[in-house]
Amino acid sequence: MSARLAYFGPPGTNAEEAAIKYSQAAGIDPELVPIGSITGVGMSVESRDADEAVMPIENSLEGAVAETLDFLVHTAKRTVIRDEVVLLIDHYLLVKPGVRAEDVKVITSIPQALAQCRGYIDANFPKARIEAAMSTAAAVEAVMNRDDAAAIGNRRAADLYGAETLASQIQDRSPNHTRFVIVAPEDHEPTGDDRTSLAFAFANEDRPGQLVAALQEFSSRGINLSKIESRPSKERLGTYIFLADLAGHRTDPELAEALAVVEGNCSAFHILGSYPRYRGE
Repeated sequence: MSARLAYFGPPGTNAEEAAIKYSQAAGIDPELVPIGSITGVGMSVESRDADEAVMPIENSLEGAVAETLDFLVHTAKRTVIRDEVVLLIDHYLLVKPGVRAEDVKVITSIPQALAQCRGYIDANFPKARIEAAMSTAAAVEAVMNRDDAAAIGNRRAADLYGAETLASQIQDRSPNHTRFVIVAPEDHEPTGDDRTSLAFAFANEDRPGQLVAALQEFSSRGINLSKIESRPSKERLGTYIFLADLAGHRTDPELAEALAVVEGNCSAFHILGSYPRYRGE
């Protein structure tokens, strides 16, 4: 049971909503700890200042959250994925009460939210200046002191900061989902419906067929691969670390056997965690 649950804050962010949703589903009542950066959220578990943390890992419109992946691959030494939760993201255009659409000369939010609403902004505020903010909640808080700006945020931020809604569900595509992982010192025990996340790399990047051979170890055993992507190794240009999500728990016999074979052919191999697959509402 988590006593301190960190998230990317301040209060009013989508990450806070994900933290609340996870807590309710898990039947826990933790102290929610807002932290000002995604990496800082992960580091709070690494340093044991928090027991668990909620980190965004992918969005259905914008793809992977590189900062979370890089923390898990390059930074985390004592932190793994323990669980996951998926949040439906609805973006709202929020202003200080009394500000009208024709008054808006600036639109502010985090870059991801701005990108997810690009079509709406271009169609309705083509002359507006775009300003990046540290978080959606920080953007909403900031426009409460301005008569010329609107922020892209969520309904909770509107309630917390007393903002007025000019438009709702302004994302370019719906549904818009973000998957969050819960990181902790240990991963989850098997549940029978699990996911395992893996990072691996090869010493000789120019040898053909290495990645195919690794993936065949899973497919030949009937293990489903739900996602694969790559991140720069940060060692030299053109070298990458592969990341994969696999069906099953790392202790399942078939998956454990496949993982052992793949590890033997890799120069770097790191199980990022085994955890219950999100089952929806």
